[in-house]
Amino acid sequence: MATKNVADETLKVLKDNKLRVTPQRHVILSYLASHHNHPSVDTIHAALNKELPNLGASTIYNTLNTFVERGLVIELQNGDGSTHYDYFGTPHYHAICTNCGKIVDVSYEGFGKDEKEFEKKTAELSGYMISGNHMEVYGLCPECQIKLGISRG
Repeated sequence: MATKNVADETLKVLKDNKLRVTPQRHVILSYLASHHNHPSVDTIHAALNKELPNLGASTIYNTLNTFVERGLVIELQNGDGSTHYDYFGTPHYHAICTNCGKIVDVSYEGFGKDEKEFEKKTAELSGYMISGNHMEVYGLCPECQIKLGISRG
């Protein structure tokens, strides 16, 4: 179960984005905000089954699509062909392992600070009307480096 702070934060996010607050939307967004495991629909379904046993995978999928359309959540592909989801409440980017597909959030002080400038410059250079961005970097996670006998040297 999400903590009170997360529950309050996600309730505010739903209202601020003029989304009808339903128990399903609230619990799904709260789960994403409190777990940084970049879950698939199946992972979310399994995790929330005890709390909302009648919550179907199609409801989760449709809810996530709504969140993605509103820019609350982003979709990630991790190389295994499945789609994973991430609540983007705090600016961060993703490091994705090219061997096992593990996805981790990466952030540091000042990251995202010049996001508007980045989008403005991209719009100037490309002619696109920019609506958002997210960044991914790829490589081998520490566990796969060990497993494969590769040193960062």
